[in-house]
Amino acid sequence: MTFRFDQAFCDLERPFAWLDLDALDKNIQMVQDACGGKQIRIATKSIRSIEVLRYIQKKLVNVVGLMTFTATETLFLLEQQFDDLLLGYPVMEEATIRRLLHFVKEGKIVTFMVDRPEHIQLLAKLGQEIGVRVQVCIDLNVSNDFKVLYFGTKRSSLSSLETLTPFLQTIQNTPVIEVVGAMGYEAQIAGVGNRPANAVKGRVIEAMQIQAKKQVTQFRRLAVAHIKAYFPNLRFVNGGGSGSMTYTNQQKEVTEITVGSAFYAPALFDQFTHLQLEKAAGFALRVTRMPEKNIVVCHGGGYTASGAIGMDRLPVFYDPTTFAYLSLEGAGEVQTPIKVKEKSINIGDTIYFRHAKAGELCERFQILHAIRGDKYAGHYTTYRGMDNVFYRKMAEW
Repeated sequence: MTFRFDQAFCDLERPFAWLDLDALDKNIQMVQDACGGKQIRIATKSIRSIEVLRYIQKKLVNVVGLMTFTATETLFLLEQQFDDLLLGYPVMEEATIRRLLHFVKEGKIVTFMVDRPEHIQLLAKLGQEIGVRVQVCIDLNVSNDFKVLYFGTKRSSLSSLETLTPFLQTIQNTPVIEVVGAMGYEAQIAGVGNRPANAVKGRVIEAMQIQAKKQVTQFRRLAVAHIKAYFPNLRFVNGGGSGSMTYTNQQKEVTEITVGSAFYAPALFDQFTHLQLEKAAGFALRVTRMPEKNIVVCHGGGYTASGAIGMDRLPVFYDPTTFAYLSLEGAGEVQTPIKVKEKSINIGDTIYFRHAKAGELCERFQILHAIRGDKYAGHYTTYRGMDNVFYRKMAEW
């Protein structure tokens, strides 16, 4: 399979990041089918390339907009002529919020995520200052507390109708704020694979997810109905993620599903038994050493993903049956030793990898080199290649 990669990418300097357009197209179609009639909002944190975002938008039939991950990224996307942007997380950066609200004043759609009175107070102050109504989305915490185990993410503070009611009353008394959406992101279903390396753990996860789905469905429907009692003109209810598209598609209260990782199909999503995704993105390293007969060393490769430390945060091999990491070294910072199984590898050869998490691949590389069939198909610039990583100080803007 990687022979066609060698042909298409033979003239490139290693390391480089690759994008398989045939696989990407299949994943786009799979996402379209899985989401059914629901609208799709693309999670930009998983893509991190203007050109690839436009490519996916053009291919999808029912795309509605983007979910962004920082205020500065949202501003950057507005400057690139994107519209209908939902910030996936609350932001407290006053200078950038002011600039975003100036775009709102000009007619752009920007929706801010909120779950605390402090978020409302800041947005109301700046909305009054700029002279615009600020559209917000209420972030519901649909994680499951099984007492012996908290199953989900620690994010929103709105985990019950008792905590939701006073928050809604606070917004109701703040005329400059307009509630247009609600989000209930079921991370414990969308982002936790049911086929980890440990089979026993996998069975436990499956059992917990069955119970979680029942509770998420019940609470999200009640919470959305409660929000509509205060704010009947909701424009959207957002839910889901790459790992829960089929489940979320069946939820009547949800109008749109956020999807990002499924397009690139990073290694963590190999752990989902119900996802049939194609390997669409990764990186390539050159073999530069051979200290032993069945051990080679690649130059580079320390692209470990964020999250709780574990083996599943390491990049995986495009061909996992042929290669394996050394247990005492893993993926190195400037070199990666690899055990070779039943294959002849020579100095100068290339080994292909896939990153554990989708968007973080583009944090490492400026360009995604594309392949279609066995031909080189040009390149797509990443955020990083446009000198934007969105963790800089505001003084640099």
